[in-house]
Amino acid sequence: MTTPAAPAQSWHARLAELGIRLPAVASPVAAYVPAVRAGSLVFTSGQLPFVDGGLRRTGKVGGSVDVEAAAADAKLCALNALAAIDELVGLDSVARVVRVVGYVASAEGFTGQPRVVNGASELLGRIFGEAGQHARSAVGVAELPLGAPVEVELTVELR
Repeated sequence: MTTPAAPAQSWHARLAELGIRLPAVASPVAAYVPAVRAGSLVFTSGQLPFVDGGLRRTGKVGGSVDVEAAAADAKLCALNALAAIDELVGLDSVARVVRVVGYVASAEGFTGQPRVVNGASELLGRIFGEAGQHARSAVGVAELPLGAPVEVELTVELR
């Protein structure tokens, strides 16, 4: 598969066009860095739905957190991951989104993890267009750090 062509405008310009501002990079909650570069790839650490240094909400999806709220949290996680990429290498150096992994803290019996992680995937599609099409996993888990309902990590390829 070939890498999609570069956009006619910068990714920052695309964000502005969509009215989206990247948040400040979330401080790590343990012993890791927000993102690392390996050759032409950047891998982000799992990003939680932090707003101004705190979680937007806690709980399990399918329990105290509904799917729509969790999808909005997944979108925020993706924005936090993009902020980490921007700080490390500059967002405009991204050629494409390669992979998204979403973890969903799931109440017993909840099986809608793909709908939750769509919050991140759809946002990336809006921003990057064809270059935002990616491979993905949406995984249900018993618990996430700090009681977060969603965690998302990205892998992107650089130009």
